[in-house]
Amino acid sequence: MEDSQIIELYWQKNTDAISETADKYGTYCFTIANNILQRTEDSEECVNDTWLHAWNAIPPQRPKALRLFLAKITRNLSFDRLCAQNAAKRGGGEMAIVLDELGECMDGGADTETVYEAKELGKFIQNFVRALPEREGNVLVRRYFFAESVADIAKRYGLTENNVMVILCRTRTKLKAHLLKEGYR
Repeated sequence: MEDSQIIELYWQKNTDAISETADKYGTYCFTIANNILQRTEDSEECVNDTWLHAWNAIPPQRPKALRLFLAKITRNLSFDRLCAQNAAKRGGGEMAIVLDELGECMDGGADTETVYEAKELGKFIQNFVRALPEREGNVLVRRYFFAESVADIAKRYGLTENNVMVILCRTRTKLKAHLLKEGYR
């Protein structure tokens, strides 16, 4: 079924929207959740919560790209669950590594807590990624948005793991320089 048809089912509040969404995007959303959470049970719960959030969000929203809309919901729910699980202590696994890598770009004392500043920072980073050469941008997004492992990214793009690490390191260095130039610390 086409995305526009699925979205129309949501607008009609037809429960088939959920089953159609699950059939088309279930594996995709599970992969995103599992890359972050690395626990099958938690990932499955996040995916189920994604369908509920989509149901509640459509309408009033009418996503232009359903796949990305669902990815963002799944990713946010997964991060929320990860934060809840690790409230007392920071856990290990791929997400800890991903967050540590990104932490190199921003000083811990940076004031990005307000919604406005966070949105501005998000726009800035989005524009930065769009300006990168395609492969660099794709590698960065795969690592830091979808939380894919370096090994998976290397396999996807026919690179060595070391090459992926070098691309990520150089791109983070560029991002840090751009952030500092724009006054982010």
